[in-house]
Amino acid sequence: MNCGLKDNTEGAREVRCTLRPLREVWMKVGLEKLDMHEGVTVKALLDSGATGIFMDKDFAEEQGFKLVKLEKPVEVKNVDGTNNNGERIEYEIECNMYFEGHVERIKVDVCKLERTKVILSILWLVAHNPEIDWGKGEVKMTRCPLWCTQNKERKEERKRIRAAEQMVEELVPRRFWK
Repeated sequence: MNCGLKDNTEGAREVRCTLRPLREVWMKVGLEKLDMHEGVTVKALLDSGATGIFMDKDFAEEQGFKLVKLEKPVEVKNVDGTNNNGERIEYEIECNMYFEGHVERIKVDVCKLERTKVILSILWLVAHNPEIDWGKGEVKMTRCPLWCTQNKERKEERKRIRAAEQMVEELVPRRFWK
């Protein structure tokens, strides 16, 4: 049926082809082992579909991260709700993560990941609300929350809160804090 409209789908196909490589954004992060204060640099995938922070089990073991056994293993679900063919999450690690001046302590679920070593999820993205240039694949930490060391605007406020807490601690013994 010809309605007198021009076929514009050819241009759309070209756009789809040029955008294909921009589906993923990676961050080069440093991860520090808390017990040894040794670090490793790794590419972490930003994944808004994931609901946790994950590290590949083989990578964690190869790098010597201290694995902490969970009391209750967690089943890994696929996007469609089915169980993942890989192992359950039985371990976690705690480490410091560094990214361009940003530093934070994170807990990471350890499981089998096929093609990546570390995944940062929607929870991390929401907490930090980074600026992401999807065209260039660049991430900037400009909108961190109050507790984040990167949040420059709130550093003075945090200092005042710490000073007030120290004054209260000096004036009122801890046994009266309940």
